[in-house]
Amino acid sequence: MSGRGLRIVVVDDHTVMRAGVVALLAAEDSIEIVGEAGDGRAALELVERYDPDVALVDLRMPVLDGVATTTEIVARYPRTRVLILTTYDTDTDIERGVEAGAIGYLLKDTTREQLVDAIHAAARGETVLAPRVAEKLVARMRRPVQDPLTDRETDVLNAVADGLTNAEIGRRLVIAEATVKTHLLRLFAKLDVNDRTRAVVVAMERGFLRRP
Repeated sequence: MSGRGLRIVVVDDHTVMRAGVVALLAAEDSIEIVGEAGDGRAALELVERYDPDVALVDLRMPVLDGVATTTEIVARYPRTRVLILTTYDTDTDIERGVEAGAIGYLLKDTTREQLVDAIHAAARGETVLAPRVAEKLVARMRRPVQDPLTDRETDVLNAVADGLTNAEIGRRLVIAEATVKTHLLRLFAKLDVNDRTRAVVVAMERGFLRRP
């Protein structure tokens, strides 16, 4: 590899699955795989050594599972985005992964094109969710209330309208980037939308957000 592509590490305890992901991405010029690991502890060593842009992390692994690995990477190596790639799509698994600070949550039935796009989006700081995962989060988090936005959610949405990334929103509001993502997911659920732009539009249409 030329070294000009996004640097990623692939973390999965299933050797065949890990090899499959590596093979899937091997021909992609915009991505450079700098390391592979079979457990979370080894993944942390790779992240420390190679400072990758994105870590593709399985959820259930020995030694240190995906949630604990994600938590450690987010806390110790915040430049590296964690993109969970797993077969598990229960509500609990999804919420634990997102709350740990993962920038995205994909399932292993994703296509090569979708995976490549997700890696690039994650590197840019954009939240990436498999459609089935997004549907589950929306269904779980939606709840009918008269005024669906808290003051903090309004602050986050105003920052989104200003064009800020999750990291920039976190700095503006002095909250963790993972907390920003949690607020966004709740906003999406309450407003019944699937992206940031639509959230701003719908909130303004309903009078929950007023812009100059």
